Amino acid sequence: MYSTLKNLKTRWNSNPAPSVLSAGPAGAPAPRDVEYQDVDVAIVMESTYPYLKGGVSAVVHDIVTHNPDLSYGIIHITWDSSAPLTDLYGMPENVRWVRTVFLSMEEHRHDYMSVTVKDLGMDSKQREELSHRLFDAIYALSEHGEVEPLWDLIDEGLNKRTRQYPLWALLGSREFMQALQDRMPQLNLPLAESFWVLRNFFSLAYAITGETMPRAKVYHAHTTGYASLLGAAAARDHDTAFLLTEHNLYVRDTVNTLLDRNMALSITADDYRLFDVTAEQRAWMAWWTEMGRFCYPSARLITYLYPSAITEAARLGTDIDKSVVVPNGMVIEEFDGKYRARRQVLENLRQDSAEHVWRLVYIARVVPIKGLLDLLSSMEVLTQRGYPNLHLDVLGPTEHVPEYYEACLAKIEALGLQDKVTIHGTVNVREMLDQFDLLVLPSYNEGQPIVILEAMAAGIPTVGSDVGGVAQLIADDLLTTDGKTIGACGETVTPGNVVQMADAVQAVIGNLDAYGEYAANARTRVQEFFQMHEVMSSYNQIYRALGDLPVVEPAAADVTALDMAAAEELPTEALTVVPL
Repeated sequence: MYSTLKNLKTRWNSNPAPSVLSAGPAGAPAPRDVEYQDVDVAIVMESTYPYLKGGVSAVVHDIVTHNPDLSYGIIHITWDSSAPLTDLYGMPENVRWVRTVFLSMEEHRHDYMSVTVKDLGMDSKQREELSHRLFDAIYALSEHGEVEPLWDLIDEGLNKRTRQYPLWALLGSREFMQALQDRMPQLNLPLAESFWVLRNFFSLAYAITGETMPRAKVYHAHTTGYASLLGAAAARDHDTAFLLTEHNLYVRDTVNTLLDRNMALSITADDYRLFDVTAEQRAWMAWWTEMGRFCYPSARLITYLYPSAITEAARLGTDIDKSVVVPNGMVIEEFDGKYRARRQVLENLRQDSAEHVWRLVYIARVVPIKGLLDLLSSMEVLTQRGYPNLHLDVLGPTEHVPEYYEACLAKIEALGLQDKVTIHGTVNVREMLDQFDLLVLPSYNEGQPIVILEAMAAGIPTVGSDVGGVAQLIADDLLTTDGKTIGACGETVTPGNVVQMADAVQAVIGNLDAYGEYAANARTRVQEFFQMHEVMSSYNQIYRALGDLPVVEPAAADVTALDMAAAEELPTEALTVVPL
């Protein structure tokens, strides 16, 4: 998502045109007329799986590999052919194909530029009527939340299978330019600049909706934005189902990135009208916000990783009545050895903790949004308080934002922390987990971090910023189905508050009894609420309900709260997948 956003922000005036290119199972470009098998589920990704490791990609790979009874296709949306297109996962046998969709005009410039106003086959009056109909449809969405007028125009003028005329050719008409001047004065841009902004949006919409996608019984988009638009359009085109999963809130994250705001700040559907921003920024805010509002109604079901995300998404236009929680999960048995090792460390600590060096670990990319500079300041605070027996290990890629990495190195030296901080770069995190006493996550933005679940499965407490689903993972009391309350396994802090972070670290490691309870709770919370087999069973059942696929009865251990008998109409009360 962020790589695509970066390209869009830097190419506002480059007049991008769209392209769609097919790719075969290995991920290499293939002829456009390649034949695709029908599949049970087409997973729609933006700039991630299978060409980027970790995060959402890891979750999607788990979904595919833990549901071998279903067939999959992968639709990967990215900017252009210079983006990474090497399969980093090795597609499982149940993935039948990978198709790549490019957003950039340069990939298929001819397809978009070859049409002229004459190709509309309309006289001046008809072009004028179509221009006003287009603006009517835009206002119907933005003012009343009505989506059908825009869908009708997509069907008539963009969808390759159903289009009667090339709608994008309208932009070159005198009638459109006049309508633009009359109907959108609020853009507050010179007419020529307004034209290029709208032309950008048209090219992006065409890139997503202008080609017929392979047929799937369920299109599962893992973000709003372009993935959601493609999933909704493909499901509409084939008369099948659209499922949306919001691992994080795309509109919030793209807008905050655009405006260089604190990533922890929320966004509402009205903010593009109210913020003091440039005209171009307002236009892009509106584009992303209204794209989300346009796609939400098409989703048969919307899943979120944690409960508070549903509340926040409601302020962006989602439908709470069809929103449910399906969290991430862990195969807890994979961490048994690390958990036993951590229990032995705790036992040794109880015998003699005087000489113990507390190993804190930061596991994330070294980029601004993850807050390592803040954590280094917290390390300085702890050192000044008389905690010489601390060491911070930094695990994660350092090459993504080189200038930020260099700033971290300079700060380590300036604070005299060279002996207290070790930067490892990219490593096999799971192999090293048993070496660490406490996970520290000073992020400004998160969904439901896999790294926290991994630490929990190993019995490692966490101190993390109170963003996304972090509090639900580590701080909120969780109630089991038999009425047992599982307490916290760590502390949450305000992102950017370095003293509060130091206080929380001190609170966790400064009381051995509390530390032991946090460690035990960490493992128990995964056992009770975040088991991979239960999460994957939920996805399997959702796919089968939405895609009208034969129901496979789960084993007793895999039964979730999803009531398949009542799922024909997908009532929300039957789809509260995990009791969080």
